Amino acid sequence: MKYFDYAATCPLDQDAADIFIQASTKYYGNSQSLHEAGSASANLLESCRQEFARLLGVEKAGIYFTSGGSEANYLGIMALLSAKRKNGNHIITGAAEHSSVYNLMKKLEGEGWEITYLPLNSNGKIELASFIEAVRPETVLVSIQHGNPEVGTIQPIINMAEYCRSKEILIHTDCVQTFGKIPVAPLAGWVDALSISGHKFYGPKGTGTAYVNPKLAWKPYIDGTVHEKGFRPGTVNVPGIAAMTAAAQKAHSLMDTETKRAIKLREALIESLSEVRDSIEIFGTEGDEQLTGILGMAIKGLEGQYVLLECNRKGFAISTGTACHTGMLSPAKTMSAMGIKGKPAKEFFRISFGRETQQEDAVNLGRMLAAINSQVSSV
Repeated sequence: MKYFDYAATCPLDQDAADIFIQASTKYYGNSQSLHEAGSASANLLESCRQEFARLLGVEKAGIYFTSGGSEANYLGIMALLSAKRKNGNHIITGAAEHSSVYNLMKKLEGEGWEITYLPLNSNGKIELASFIEAVRPETVLVSIQHGNPEVGTIQPIINMAEYCRSKEILIHTDCVQTFGKIPVAPLAGWVDALSISGHKFYGPKGTGTAYVNPKLAWKPYIDGTVHEKGFRPGTVNVPGIAAMTAAAQKAHSLMDTETKRAIKLREALIESLSEVRDSIEIFGTEGDEQLTGILGMAIKGLEGQYVLLECNRKGFAISTGTACHTGMLSPAKTMSAMGIKGKPAKEFFRISFGRETQQEDAVNLGRMLAAINSQVSSV
């Protein structure tokens, strides 16, 4: 099976796996325990915290470890709401946010908060003018995804954060798709909270990182929580965090190389579709506003699920959107946010590249997609 679903999850990096085993056997103490084994785990944990602070260019005191991106999103947003700078009950978010954010916003709506869901333009971007227009005097929080997981568009978070700062509005950004693929440090100093997930950059599943500005007086979501300074309950997964940290270091060291490689893979796949290009729609944008490893597409007249099943039958693993959306009858959230509805919305599918993707495999996938289109067109 040729794997083209790295945006959903990555295999565990071998070096990170080795560190996980070592940490599990040598640093098994509970990091909250006062004995020597606990202190050893606590020291390793703090080294990992320091390393993530370095990679993000933020203060170590603002780094908290979680069970993944979803929990980091949830707890990060709730921390900001507990530390809001002014009175108000209005929140701005994107219409294509990850389910962990979208579902939380729906829950908050039920509790009396007013939520504005910003649509995406034809390139998958939130227009800065639309964002500014949506801000009200009672707006206290903004939560916008940094990189879209379905079409790969990168949002202008720094511009949004600059405006938020001038209006005393707190801002959270979901960096799950972007950390380890493009530099996140430039925006980390501008936002009040951000979220990261280990398995998106070859770390272990069940690991994540949240950053919350340590200058904010946030309150624990669950009273009495002691782990991670009250940020989340439960024994800290020190071996997983150590492995995630190693994976993060490697992802950063390979970032430029992998970006250039993904550009070539993208070009090769699109070139292999040249004969049927009129029947193919490619979503997203270009240059610095696009994650090179994500390719959101549609073959006109074919449901994305049919394309996925045909690809699977031929030995290629692709997706029809985020894994959290799989199994739902509704189209990919990004399609709806872009104003694409009905049958055209259900034509969407996603291809995503990773370290193991070879150019020959990308070309063969493109040729197979062209063949699928030709078979249907000739019927």
